[in-house]
Amino acid sequence: MRKKIVAGNWKMNKNLQEGIELAKEINSLVEATDIKDVQVIIGAPFIHLTELNKAITSNKIRISAQNCADEKSGAYTGEISASMIESTGTQCVILGHSERRSYYGETSEKLVKKTNLCLENKLTPIFCIGEVLEERQSEKHFDVVKSQISEGLFHLSAEDFGKVILAYEPVWAIGTGVTASADQAQEMHAFIRKTLVEKYGKEVAENCSILYGGSCKPSNAKELFSNEDVDGGLIGGASLVAEDFMGIITA
Repeated sequence: MRKKIVAGNWKMNKNLQEGIELAKEINSLVEATDIKDVQVIIGAPFIHLTELNKAITSNKIRISAQNCADEKSGAYTGEISASMIESTGTQCVILGHSERRSYYGETSEKLVKKTNLCLENKLTPIFCIGEVLEERQSEKHFDVVKSQISEGLFHLSAEDFGKVILAYEPVWAIGTGVTASADQAQEMHAFIRKTLVEKYGKEVAENCSILYGGSCKPSNAKELFSNEDVDGGLIGGASLVAEDFMGIITA
């Protein structure tokens, strides 16, 4: 059975001391709650990774970076390699987030390299896909998402693809106050799984966790997660408040 996962993406928030405090608070809440069938992931800024791996004691929580370099090492000032991330004890990396694609021009070619480097370093890629408002309004959303998956991931063997977590982000519903309906979320998640069946077969597709990443809150998490093909969430703002994050986890 595929895993239920709730991953927090702190983005560029929380200084080191604030991050450690928040992580410890989440750790305590998770340990005090019966959530044995849910994997919790904290996606923190690079400077937090080493300390968060020390601060987290719960085996229900994994730590994730929010990006990695597309080269192994070398003269790439300011970049952080997959091997550097792995050396901190971190287990996952968020790749292809809509903000990385939009603000920093991340291409599928770069994401292929990043995905390969993560897998080489035994890091779990949390691979983000999703359409902007214009693409949805022009009814290109299915084509866009299928292209992002195929161009970024379909070079992988079935075995390696099985190590990837997918996160669908309706970009038009992130930080806009607009939320995709539960039906819209299920429709896209089902389409993604169908796309995986066509490439890798039913078993691989059924075992792939697909997270929803569009303005998920404690108030709508249960409805979203009740859908057959929605396996959890990639959470932005609500992951910065321990009680709100916990409300989504328990949903």
